[in-house]
Amino acid sequence: MKLVHAADLHVDSPMRGLERYENAPVEQMRGATRRALENLVTLCIDEEVALLLLAGDLYDGDWKDYATGLYFAGQMSRLRHAGVEVAIVWGNHDAESQISRHLQLPDNVTVLPSSEPGSVSYDELGVVVHGQSYAHPAETNDLASGYPEAVVGKLNVGLLHTAATGRAGHLPYAPCDVGTLTSKGYDYWALGHVHAREVLSESPWIVFPGNLQGRHCKENGPKGAMVIDVDDGAIRRGSFRVVDAVRWCLATVDVEEAETPFDVVDLVRQRLESEVRAAEGRPLAVRVVLEGQTPAHGALVDDEEGWINRLRAEANDLGTVWLEQVRLTTEPVIDVAGLSARDDAVGQIARALAELQHDDEGLAPLMAELQDVHKKLPAELRSAGPEGLRLDDPSTVRRLLREAENLVLARLAAKGRDT
Repeated sequence: MKLVHAADLHVDSPMRGLERYENAPVEQMRGATRRALENLVTLCIDEEVALLLLAGDLYDGDWKDYATGLYFAGQMSRLRHAGVEVAIVWGNHDAESQISRHLQLPDNVTVLPSSEPGSVSYDELGVVVHGQSYAHPAETNDLASGYPEAVVGKLNVGLLHTAATGRAGHLPYAPCDVGTLTSKGYDYWALGHVHAREVLSESPWIVFPGNLQGRHCKENGPKGAMVIDVDDGAIRRGSFRVVDAVRWCLATVDVEEAETPFDVVDLVRQRLESEVRAAEGRPLAVRVVLEGQTPAHGALVDDEEGWINRLRAEANDLGTVWLEQVRLTTEPVIDVAGLSARDDAVGQIARALAELQHDDEGLAPLMAELQDVHKKLPAELRSAGPEGLRLDDPSTVRRLLREAENLVLARLAAKGRDT
């Protein structure tokens, strides 16, 4: 017998930020959450799965119209015709108070209650699923502590939308720890909410499968669901299966050995080809980050737009690749220590720039001045780029300072060589 565990489908997530990217395949990206769900359902049918466990955030919030609900119900009907049962808990994005429109789901679908923990017994499978849905998005109580004890003689599964002990980028909903979960005596905990795949324990199994489909660069890499093999009432194996329809990739490329920008283009092309192979035919959305001290830095900076568009042309040539962003974080090959040690004006400038990078008090008045400048900029400049010009963000200001430092020191070093 096989069970499948998935979470965080976020069906019809609007992905509003995509419009800010030039030439973004917006409709293809927005349709990816639906295609990933279709792939999940197909996996369940092909593998002759007995039970699908969905651990919350099936929707991305209230439906814009009934199309989202009708689509999801249609996929559940595919499972019903294949004899697959489905157990669901709602999470923070699809909590009962969040969804104003409702449709009757097929009779193979059981939604666990929000008022208190509930259990559903699949006697023909020898499985009991325990769970509690969210009534409201901001669920701060430890729901797991109230779950019932395991039913003797059955395979017990806990279905829970939780941040566990807390995860970066996720609000601390339904907090709990491995000790609390283990104490219930369940065989498998099917968790949701955290979008990165993580196995907290294999005895018992406590698993975040991650979200079903990446929606931006921070949700990169293969996405999918867990397949749980059960034999004689015991879990024998858990394996991850990829079902995403579009693959997001963060490609950090070290170009330290590149002598010229053409070498940089070659290195990026090689990395993109590798990612295309790994994506196995899926469309690929890539953020390229160029890093390292390189002799090519100056030429890249002098014509940044031109070289970025050369990289976009290379991506286009591969057919299924969209470059979401190219970030240039390279540095010139400079003897910073040597420049800082000088006792002339060059040394003073080098030391002042270095100190400003690590001086919070010195950064504050600079940021205040930049804010005044920022307010005077035209709106199109303030919002330039996918993330806008965040001059109120210390990390952004430090990055700009670092770029300015590289530019100034490179010019000073070059002037020193000329003289």
